[in-house]
Amino acid sequence: DVVGHGLHAAATMGRLRTAVLNFSALDLPPDELLARLDELVTHLDHGGTTEDEETAGVTGATCLYAVYDPVSGHCTMALAGHPPPALVQTDGSVEFVDLPTGPPLGVGGLPFEAAELQLAPGTALVLYTDGLVTSRDRDLDNGLATLCRSLAQAHADGSPEETCRAVFDALVPPHPSDDIALLIARTRLFEPDQVATWDVPHDFAAVSRIRNACSDQLTTWGLEDLTFTTELILSELITNAIRYGAAPIRVRMLRDTSLVCEVSDSSSTAPHLRYAATTDEGGRGLFLVAQLAERWGTRYTARGKVIWSEQPLTAPEFQFEAMLL
Repeated sequence: DVVGHGLHAAATMGRLRTAVLNFSALDLPPDELLARLDELVTHLDHGGTTEDEETAGVTGATCLYAVYDPVSGHCTMALAGHPPPALVQTDGSVEFVDLPTGPPLGVGGLPFEAAELQLAPGTALVLYTDGLVTSRDRDLDNGLATLCRSLAQAHADGSPEETCRAVFDALVPPHPSDDIALLIARTRLFEPDQVATWDVPHDFAAVSRIRNACSDQLTTWGLEDLTFTTELILSELITNAIRYGAAPIRVRMLRDTSLVCEVSDSSSTAPHLRYAATTDEGGRGLFLVAQLAERWGTRYTARGKVIWSEQPLTAPEFQFEAMLL
């Protein structure tokens, strides 16, 4: 949520949104992402030379960042000067998450802290800007109380869209004086048959066995068309984990709206993509992964790292061209 109105505020929101998208692609934890965003806002502020509307700084912008894992139901959140999110439990009870208070973006000097929650399936996670709960005629405490009541009453009606409409009807005046954003996300968990996991011995001979097991799982899921590309991706990632990583090594495949392949190990050293010359004998593995996968990346954990790739559920159409000289 950016302080102010007009062209400058809209442009600032676009810059921060782009920054968040880029930082999120690095799989940063919420507190680290906010720290980098805070540094960016500080640099943007130092770049201004006047205090008029067009070049004013952006100190005071707030942000709430959350990451939800649909396999474990684990949710990690951190905030920078933002109102706390609300949770609507499956029984209709409403509570506001007690997150560590972080300063608004651009203030600097103070660290951000993340909170970890375990959310039951069907929990509604409610994120909003302060314009929803505060106005000239309503203070923050009254606004939060009204939000809590409206969420509890609307929960029985079902969909997040209907809940959003009920909240807006209860809290938003005909002519609001501030910009308002409201996001309601209902959590769910993957079914057990959507997840497949294998432990990999620290032995190159295990690569073909794990690759074959993954191929059998793709057949079970009806994704035989992805076998070729998935085998190539997993062969590279597993081999790299054995060669450069450390035990324990684990492979996990997730089937949802896309196919996600993960290879984890206990080393914090991550490979980097490079472009091998025609005379190089190696260095093409990750380039191949990047070409075959729709997205890929590295996610660091408390016990190592995870290299992941994401593929659409329909096999890509390869086009080969030959040239005779």
